[in-house]
Amino acid sequence: MSHDHDGHSHDGESASPAWKHDGVRVIPANQLDTNTAQTPGMNRAAAINFARVGAQKLWAGTVTIHADAKTGAHHHGHLESVIYVVRGQARMRWGEKLEFTAEAGPGDFIYVPPYVPHQEINASATEPLECVLCRSDGEAVAVNLDIEPVEKPESVLWIDPTHPHGGI
Repeated sequence: MSHDHDGHSHDGESASPAWKHDGVRVIPANQLDTNTAQTPGMNRAAAINFARVGAQKLWAGTVTIHADAKTGAHHHGHLESVIYVVRGQARMRWGEKLEFTAEAGPGDFIYVPPYVPHQEINASATEPLECVLCRSDGEAVAVNLDIEPVEKPESVLWIDPTHPHGGI
């Protein structure tokens, strides 16, 4: 079987992927999609998802958490999340009453397992926190929890197209 320069098969056999269009994708930093779920005090931008590249099993993008901003208590259902801190100081709280805490700085990775109640916090009162976020599925799952957080947020509700007024 022969292939042309675009990766298409010939000779009547089943078609192989068109590698030029279905292979590796580079998403330039200035082309991230901000039309994604947003939370007060945070700015998310999608780089990799189904709509942009056809990703079936993950979501990746950036999140900037404003100075002194905190989310409310929530979890992401069955999704696993990985956060890579690019700039700033992250504080995570987790547990049934958000009783556990850890901080992460530039170069550190944070892993959030499925269903773990947690709160994301920018530990700096003056500098933004910039991170790369990866999730194990393309769907936006966030379940707001009725837990009194140790560090009280400005706003606690997840806002996205599915939950335009917040809520679960």
